[in-house]
Amino acid sequence: MQFNKQLAEKTRESMASVLPVTVIVFLLSITAAPLEPGTLVLFLFGAILLIAGMGFFTLGVDMSMIPMGEGMGTALSQARHPLLPLLIYFLLGVLTTMAEPDLQVLAGQVPAIDTQVLVVTVAVGVGLFLAAAALRVRRGIPLRRLLLACYALVFLLAALVPGELVPVSFDSGGVTTGPITVPFLMSLGLGLASARSDADAASDSFGLISLCSIGPILSVLVLGAVYGLDQIVPSSAPMLQVSTTADVARRFLDALPEYAHEVAVALLPIAGVFAVFQLAARRFKGSQLLRIGLGLLYAYVGLVLFLCGVNVGFMPAGQLIGASVASGAHRWLLVPIGMLIGFYIVKAEPAVAVLTKQVEEVSNGAISHRAMDRALSIGVCVSVGLAMVRVLTGLNILWLLVPGYAISLGLTFFVPPIFTGIAFDSGGVASGPMTATFLLPFAMGACSALGGSIMTDAFGTVAMVAMTPLVTIQAMGLYSQLRHKLARRRLLYHMERVEDTVVYFD
Repeated sequence: MQFNKQLAEKTRESMASVLPVTVIVFLLSITAAPLEPGTLVLFLFGAILLIAGMGFFTLGVDMSMIPMGEGMGTALSQARHPLLPLLIYFLLGVLTTMAEPDLQVLAGQVPAIDTQVLVVTVAVGVGLFLAAAALRVRRGIPLRRLLLACYALVFLLAALVPGELVPVSFDSGGVTTGPITVPFLMSLGLGLASARSDADAASDSFGLISLCSIGPILSVLVLGAVYGLDQIVPSSAPMLQVSTTADVARRFLDALPEYAHEVAVALLPIAGVFAVFQLAARRFKGSQLLRIGLGLLYAYVGLVLFLCGVNVGFMPAGQLIGASVASGAHRWLLVPIGMLIGFYIVKAEPAVAVLTKQVEEVSNGAISHRAMDRALSIGVCVSVGLAMVRVLTGLNILWLLVPGYAISLGLTFFVPPIFTGIAFDSGGVASGPMTATFLLPFAMGACSALGGSIMTDAFGTVAMVAMTPLVTIQAMGLYSQLRHKLARRRLLYHMERVEDTVVYFD
């Protein structure tokens, strides 16, 4: 009965997250961007699967991945020899990333690089930086120092590789932190930080996702230098056509086994490493193992439904809406429509709920999930608007990324460290499957209709979504800090007035 109540609550939460996007797309389909009935039914059925999938997945994450990650992180942080834990972190990063569904979606849409080459390159980057991130938490190295050094190297390499690969490299950094890796990495960070008793331990539990997002950017930029400019060819996105409701049902039924296999492969490395860990450490008891096993089953079912719904139902709708708006007389509507979709679509990212809940718990309620949701929505709203400006104008992405990251890195000097860790983690969390399978096809469809370059103008949408939360979350932290300082000054002023009054009457 308890599981049923929790599942019902999670499903209500997912419905509240998915419904606004569904309403927006439905209204667009009967106004600015008419869709064929089959495509609209495809989207609506996909939305139903999204709601059910998010409900099962978020409940499964609470029951399985969070205790697994915390337990493994705590045990590995207590190991005397650092080399074995670092090797385990590297293998975890490589194995989970290679099976990450978001990365498979992105790699399949990149025409310039072989899919498996891109996947392996990104996975190695994540593995190396996960090991480095774990070492940072263990040694208490300030996150700001690593971020400044790594992004200086990123933009140095970006100036040396073919311009067509820069958007893809930043997109790779965004999609690697998907619904499977995010909950596990966040709980792993909590476990690692729990071994420390200093004042910075709580803030250092964040930051694993942000550093793991840098690894793919660097590795793909290095790969771009190897591939060379002559191998990069512009491509147009294929436009999917659905004519009848029978085609709709057939697409979902045909896709279900594929995503069932993908998710099984994606969860297998985490389950396998956990099984080896449990045999060696005997950390969890029988009832806990039963709960974790049931949670993994919930997470599996939920992610299969979610990915099937978003890939089969949302991807063609996003592509066709983008193309329809861009082909109309008022193509500038791409910007406000994109911003409106971006504001609400981030709420439907399954990992966002995991992040906001952990932030609220670690900060003891000082940073509420509502404040996090608002800051993330504003950030993604702005990022999608900027991405649509790029689609319309062909603006080089570095003109946006360089000042954006300069501002976000500059803010790290003025906000508490916990806000820096949360902000840079938020960028990876916000750019999840909804971005890869709806916003990116939306940009690709618009770019194809306008005759632009997919590689330079459409790719980079995920990168923009991953960048702006870095600014908005830290701006929220700066505002909170200034407000507390002002309140403290007012309190001191009133206390001084009271003291003066007491002295006067004496």
